[in-house]
Amino acid sequence: MTAALDPHLWAEQHFSDLDLGDLRRNQRVITVASAMAHKPGTPIPQLFDCWGDVKATYGLFARPEVTPDELQATHRDWVCQVISQPGEFLLIEDTTEMNYGGQGRQGLGRVGASKDGEMGFLLHSTLAAQWPADCESSEQVVGTRRPPVTVIGLADQIYHVRTPRQSKKAAAATQYSRRERERRQKELESDFWEAATMRLGSAPADERARGVRVCDRGGDIFEFIVACRAEGHGFIVRAAYDRVLVGGPEEKKVVGHLFETVRAQASLGEFELELRSRPGQVQRTARLSVSAVRVWLRSPQRPGHKAGYFPPVECTALRVWEASPPKGVESLEWILLCEVEVESFADGRKCAQQYSTRWLGEEFHQALKTGMRAESLQLKPAERLMAATAIQSVVALRLLGLREAARSEPEAEAAASGLSEMELAVLSAATNRKLETVREVALALSKLGGHLNRRSDGMPGWLTLWRGYLQLQALVEGVRIAHKVKEFG
Repeated sequence: MTAALDPHLWAEQHFSDLDLGDLRRNQRVITVASAMAHKPGTPIPQLFDCWGDVKATYGLFARPEVTPDELQATHRDWVCQVISQPGEFLLIEDTTEMNYGGQGRQGLGRVGASKDGEMGFLLHSTLAAQWPADCESSEQVVGTRRPPVTVIGLADQIYHVRTPRQSKKAAAATQYSRRERERRQKELESDFWEAATMRLGSAPADERARGVRVCDRGGDIFEFIVACRAEGHGFIVRAAYDRVLVGGPEEKKVVGHLFETVRAQASLGEFELELRSRPGQVQRTARLSVSAVRVWLRSPQRPGHKAGYFPPVECTALRVWEASPPKGVESLEWILLCEVEVESFADGRKCAQQYSTRWLGEEFHQALKTGMRAESLQLKPAERLMAATAIQSVVALRLLGLREAARSEPEAEAAASGLSEMELAVLSAATNRKLETVREVALALSKLGGHLNRRSDGMPGWLTLWRGYLQLQALVEGVRIAHKVKEFG
């Protein structure tokens, strides 16, 4: 859905009907989004041939009413409409630091290690993706890869600037220790998850539409789980804390701790899952076991309230682990908290695969930083950086969508890839291939991006597709220039 149109039509779909106080301003957003989609990662001065367009772009980001929420309003409304329809939708959440180095730009806060003096802001993104309906069958064998999903868009995005560090004199006046100040900052940033819940609102009235919040350990916050329950959201959260367990909704007696309890459960079965490469770890396929148990989580201690003061929360504790890892490789273990009851191996495997889809959130932020080069923006103050990042965030979804489409609908017609007729023709000529399907388009793009297209290589990742797309845009621009030269000749 995010890559199904050429850049201009796509920009109209995702940024039309904005209300920025001026029709020309609204249209300028579409122009800028189209240019960014056509030339992803290109600095603003190089996006346009006319200096007037560059100047108008800078003027757009300087307007106080041009905020991330306003810029993404049409896109988020459209995403909300899609995820309100019958189906199962993953709401993948992740927080990243947008780092602009030590540059003194007004409105930024500290990021990274305190000693480095780096400045930027925090970005908490909620990425919506549709889980394939044909994976609901408990008997279906889905192979070693997680099922492909349909990337829909950004359901929400929160921008946060850390408060400036206090001087030693001011810090002493507050009588807070360094550890206490860090704890308070951490508590403030943990509110992102609950705030995102409020911004997303209650689950759709149609019970056939199910939204599942998929979070890493940063989302293991008692209040977040309570908020998901209250708003009717499903959740799959990787546990970060060995929480205390009680015996039921009215009981306060401690019956155990989370990690020990779930690790004592027998395996329901085994499945294989392809794990992505990470720093210090190569891509590999792991054989994983699954177990589950229904538990009641006791509320933790909070300022003014002792542990167990608030009602406990019922959920399923799911353990996914590697019983026999390869020699020299650290065993994988996920302990997940889910709202659904896991009654079979198929239920557990599905939850594990849905959690593994969380990597899309990290890839999205990587696409924003590496592909769109958002951290290279030279805008200031911070409000202008955030406005530009809001548009780049929506653009960054396009090739993630193409990568997933190449896996979910590989035999669909080439036109479904989102490339225009000219782009498909140039790509076909450049790679000397006949392009009839989405899979063939993805492989041809990846070849331009440096992929060898060997059978053992598998399907390309988003970054290879991105490089190929940039190369394709350069070739298409060359064809357009050649046509102009021919006309003048």
